[in-house]
Amino acid sequence: MTTLAELTLGAQPPGRTALTADWVLGHTESGHCLIPGGEVVFEAGRILHVGQRFEGEVARRISLGRALISPGLIDLDALSDLDTTVLSIDHNPGWAKGRVWPRSYVERGPYEMYSPEELAFQKRYAFAQLLLNGITTAAPIASLFYREWAETTAEFTAAAEAAAEMGLRVYLSPAYRAGGMVLDAPGQMSPVFDEPRGMAGLDDAIAFITAQQGRHNGLINGMLAPDRVETCTAPLLKRTMDAARDLDCRVRLHMAQGAMEVQTVQALHGTTAPDWLAREGLLSDRILAPHATNATEIDLTHYAENGVSVIHCPLVSARGGSILRSFGSLRARGINIAMGTDTAPADMLLNLLTGLMTARIADPTAPHQQSADFWDAATLGGARALGRSDIGCLKPGACADIAIFRLDDAIMTPAIDPITTLIAGGSGKVTQATFVDGRLSMCEGRVAGIDIATAQSRAQAQFDGLRAKYPERSWQHPPVAELFPPSYPIRQDTQP
Repeated sequence: MTTLAELTLGAQPPGRTALTADWVLGHTESGHCLIPGGEVVFEAGRILHVGQRFEGEVARRISLGRALISPGLIDLDALSDLDTTVLSIDHNPGWAKGRVWPRSYVERGPYEMYSPEELAFQKRYAFAQLLLNGITTAAPIASLFYREWAETTAEFTAAAEAAAEMGLRVYLSPAYRAGGMVLDAPGQMSPVFDEPRGMAGLDDAIAFITAQQGRHNGLINGMLAPDRVETCTAPLLKRTMDAARDLDCRVRLHMAQGAMEVQTVQALHGTTAPDWLAREGLLSDRILAPHATNATEIDLTHYAENGVSVIHCPLVSARGGSILRSFGSLRARGINIAMGTDTAPADMLLNLLTGLMTARIADPTAPHQQSADFWDAATLGGARALGRSDIGCLKPGACADIAIFRLDDAIMTPAIDPITTLIAGGSGKVTQATFVDGRLSMCEGRVAGIDIATAQSRAQAQFDGLRAKYPERSWQHPPVAELFPPSYPIRQDTQP
């Protein structure tokens, strides 16, 4: 009997591999199903068998005991930088804490606050966090607040190579925008546009997708990523949707997500963002719309009628005081819901627990708000949003994208139904292993292509360096100690 530790990290094991566990989350035509004492067999990146014991020949059989073998989780708003939103948990309002550029900073000239090497490292580190949490498919998202303007082709070429080396399936291209919000006075923000710059960014994204689509045995995939809707113009979004049709890819566009956006779009277009896009004829099933926490009834009707998928990121939303209203009611409308993490920790199980709780607070009588509904969103919902049927499920012919979750950890005791147990436990730390395309990308805290312990120290130092620059792009440029004071006063003496 082989063990996971005997497999080579970062490689596809040769021949057929059989994984057995107390529970397997299999799949039928009607959806996921639990298989007690089940077995999954894969070879060369594809699943051959899901069910009871496989009677054919295998190169190795690995018994995982008290664990769940699940399809890998799909994160369509996956943190790909060192999360600056954690600075806003206790430090508000955002306009006063560097979340919006003051005009003084804009007039001096925004600049890249990270070097190319730092940009490449933070994506590699973020990808490792995703794999540690059982996420096998990701659409990276990063902040533009600390950028000169938008993301670059060079940075995403490095990100694609990192994903390929580490073994993560990604949907990506450089984010672009035609404008940004500028702070003119306390709480007074206005959009400033540079549409040609946005069009140039779209051209870069198209060239990136054309060059990268399908590389590394399909691990690298294109997705157009215009920045938040209030930073885009109608011509830019029209060209984006035309390009998406030509490239046959999805478009992720943040909208219906916050007060600043709602107010800005109302001032610019006289309505909400989803309604504006509907009037422009730009909504379709190619659009993936993160958050929807500020969506109106009309907005949701547009989403349902046009096949727009919502990417639900409950943890980062709840930290900011907003929730989806509600998961169950959107599902009842026929709106597809996928999941995103969008913050640190990149823990999908914690997000599923947060989503379950906030859904029931928002609307305790709504249907479709069981643990299984949220697991569906993190697997089948993500696959549906991407237009794929070969990920997000374990069935013969599907990609061998697999996550293994331990059920014998103290935080998972007492255990009941494995899905309910994992969501109620709310911790991705029980992720034992992650396979992507049949490759062992993560095992027992080790991730292919990166030394986590060394990387953690570097990541903290890099984040501390960025935080030290916050006064340069904050209103009236207060020192860091005033921008982000500690939770309690720091006592310097050691006397009782």
